[in-house]
Amino acid sequence: MKQPDISPNVSVAKDTSLQAVVEFSRPLLLTPGQDLAGYIGSRVGRALIFLITCVSVLAVLLIFYFIIREAVPFVTLESVKTSLARISEFLTSKNWFPEHEEHPEFGALTIIVGSIYVTVVALILAVPFGVLSAIFLSDIAPFTVREIVKPVIELLAAIPSVAYGFFAIVVVAPWLQNKFGFTTGANALNAAMILALMAVPTIISVAEDSLSAIGREIREASYGLGATRTETMLKVVIPAAHSGIIASIILGMMRAIGETMVVWMAAGMAAQVPSPWWDLSQSVRPITATIAQEMGETPQGTPHYYSLFALGVLLLIFTFGLNMVSEHFMSRVKHKGGSA
Repeated sequence: MKQPDISPNVSVAKDTSLQAVVEFSRPLLLTPGQDLAGYIGSRVGRALIFLITCVSVLAVLLIFYFIIREAVPFVTLESVKTSLARISEFLTSKNWFPEHEEHPEFGALTIIVGSIYVTVVALILAVPFGVLSAIFLSDIAPFTVREIVKPVIELLAAIPSVAYGFFAIVVVAPWLQNKFGFTTGANALNAAMILALMAVPTIISVAEDSLSAIGREIREASYGLGATRTETMLKVVIPAAHSGIIASIILGMMRAIGETMVVWMAAGMAAQVPSPWWDLSQSVRPITATIAQEMGETPQGTPHYYSLFALGVLLLIFTFGLNMVSEHFMSRVKHKGGSA
């Protein structure tokens, strides 16, 4: 019986594999010294990573401790009854006059409403644009366009916030006055527009990653059942990636509610609740801008000083709660991606 000839390609592949085995530098059988060195190296690497993680967690806990420690005297300087009245005034009163000599007032309701106001308006502007852009990049745009457009959009997050603030004052504020006849260009709409611009990169990036993580199998199965591209996106892809989309919106909200320089320069800094509520031409005073404006000129140890840290605690509660919610939805995205 005639033996089959070995083709040149097979012999070349064998030579290549033999060369790869020969060039493998790590021996298959380690000496006791090499085994000990590898064990020590792995243990040292794990210990170093664990130490870095512990330092990060400790830094966050120390920030929590410092802010809460400085805020506690705001409600404990006097009796318990006075402390309860102080908390009630802080959360329900609209009068913020902490430097009044005879009767200082610490009503932070207008400041809290100002932060929520500009954040909600910013999300109304940013969410439709961000989510639709993410859908376009993941399901409509060609791969080459996506590889160019997405990094450019993400570069918007690297622009300093003070540059956005100057843009809001120099460009957007005069435009609002000339175009819509506003009495002042430093108002809630100006701040919300810039915050929306700053939140869009976060929303697009996270939402697009979630949509891309769904995979082609689900899309092809929908096409195989006769669904159109629009039906596939609206009834299959978006519902499957809803957790990641919600997480992107929450992260964008955190980006907006924690911003300082833009709202300080563009919101107008008027401690008032807009009346009527839909009038975006009025100035507002968010929490972050209040802390930034007044902290540098407030004597340490005064009730005014402690009240600013109480505002910081409120802001910390808002951002921490939003972070926990976003982590919940992101974990659901990772779980779905792992199960797929």
